[in-house]
Amino acid sequence: MGCPSGWGGRALPVSNGSAVILRVGLGTLVVSCLWITFARNLWKDGSGLAFDDAGDPTAYFWVHLLLAIASFLLGTAVGVIGFRGVRALRHTRT
Repeated sequence: MGCPSGWGGRALPVSNGSAVILRVGLGTLVVSCLWITFARNLWKDGSGLAFDDAGDPTAYFWVHLLLAIASFLLGTAVGVIGFRGVRALRHTRT
């Protein structure tokens, strides 16, 4: 994947500290806000998509639950990488 043409083929300069903050922030956002809320709303779904008339989970429920779990794990991994980057950045400055 290349750089957008507006940057003249150069990478956008981002400091290590900013990159770490973006990683930690993205990991936190994905984990705490987006997918946990999505999974909670999926569990409480009353529209008939997630559960059939007998109250059993449908394929829609299982697919979206697996998507939420996978994204939760990826978001956690991004957050951990960012947190480790913060610790390494602090360690190199002292």
